[in-house]
Amino acid sequence: MPLWPLAVIAGAIGYGLGRWRRVREERGAAVPAAFTAPAGAAGGFAQVRDAGPAAARDEDAARWDRVDESSDESFPASDPPAY
Repeated sequence: MPLWPLAVIAGAIGYGLGRWRRVREERGAAVPAAFTAPAGAAGGFAQVRDAGPAAARDEDAARWDRVDESSDESFPASDPPAY
C-alpha cells in the first residue's frame, strides 16, 4: 500500500487544525467581555475599563441609577457602598 494517501490525509488534518486554531484565536481577540471598544490590547495584562455606564459594553446604560454607578465604581473593592 502506498504511503502518499496517508501523508495527504495527515497534511489535510494538520492544515485544518492549524486553521481552526488561528480562527479561534482571532475571534477571542475581538473585544473582551464587558469592555467597550477601546479597552486596551486584547490579551494584555491590564484589561480594565473605566467606571460608569459610558464605559460599559451593554446598551442599558440609561437605566443605571446611583446605586448601580457607585457599585461599579467600587469594584473590585471588597466593600461595596452601603445604600
